[in-house]
Amino acid sequence: MQQDAAPPPVRDWDPEIDDTLVCRAVRDETHDVKTFVFAPKRPCLFRFKPGQFITLELPIGGETIHRSYTVSSSAARPHRLSITVKRVPGGPVSNWLHDTLKPGDTIRAVGPLGEFTPGESETPRKFLFLSGGSGITPLMSMTRTFDDLGEDHDIVFVHAARTPADIVFRRELDALTGPGRRLRVAHVCEGIGTEAHWAGFTGRLSLPMLGLIAPDFKEREVYVCGPGPFMKAVRAFLEEGGFDMSRYHQESFNFEELTAELAAGEPPTPSAPAQAAAPTDGFRVEFAKSGRVFACPPEMAVADAASAADIRVPTSCSRGMCGTCKTKLISGTVEMNHTGGIRKREIDQGLILLCCSHPTSDLVIER
Repeated sequence: MQQDAAPPPVRDWDPEIDDTLVCRAVRDETHDVKTFVFAPKRPCLFRFKPGQFITLELPIGGETIHRSYTVSSSAARPHRLSITVKRVPGGPVSNWLHDTLKPGDTIRAVGPLGEFTPGESETPRKFLFLSGGSGITPLMSMTRTFDDLGEDHDIVFVHAARTPADIVFRRELDALTGPGRRLRVAHVCEGIGTEAHWAGFTGRLSLPMLGLIAPDFKEREVYVCGPGPFMKAVRAFLEEGGFDMSRYHQESFNFEELTAELAAGEPPTPSAPAQAAAPTDGFRVEFAKSGRVFACPPEMAVADAASAADIRVPTSCSRGMCGTCKTKLISGTVEMNHTGGIRKREIDQGLILLCCSHPTSDLVIER
């Protein structure tokens, strides 16, 4: 009896050719936070590292707006991925997602990207996760991934929120602390809101409070994500407490803060000028891996010239903030005016941000 041939293996998502996601589900997490579940439009597996993000290209108000969101789902479940978004009053993107995106809709995406990830380890490690607001998403992805893979890490997860009603993933986190699991969760709320019998911590996270929650915090590897003031305060009291800051990691670009800035009146981040004619004069720029070649005038950013030549380059902030377009410069020189999206040691290693780099010679770039 002849057996049927085995089905071909499902390929992995290729960021160079795959760019479309289909919304499969929308879930309420809190009164102003929703999770959006996606799958690739063409059958494939979406491989990413927990803590990484994707950049969405969203058609809002007659233009394309780019916005980056951390993947909140488990990296061990590559058939689906999710982002978890807080509605920002007046925010064009978060409100569009909450009010418009529904199951069956498609969006374009670039990624996954980002270096805020714990990496792989064959031996158990001791972690301290500190999150504020929607900064919980990368740490939730890490926690879900560890749990799915049965990795026996010792994790203390501390999440700060305004009130108990604002705690994202509260029930799931509490459920993950069951018998036989080395996950301890502590919720810290500024106020109790309508929850009269709140039994968690009240106030703002501080060094004395952390000492009660995790007396052994100096022995742990720390991952932090949240609003800028939250991360600044955490870094300050950890340094005050004598923590070895070489084991401190924080999300270098705060997507939540950028969204808040835009909602407060900053102009929306536009898509790169794909409508503009591709420049014919300027320095020669070659993307070594893809073999694409285009011209870039000295007054134009490399990312903008690439987009005008119909070459997709992952960008998010377009202001040298997020590091999304960080790339190796193989040869040539640029003038780069960044705003914190790249470290000096990375610049010394030959990395540049395409969104804020202007050529001063012909370039060969590792893309």
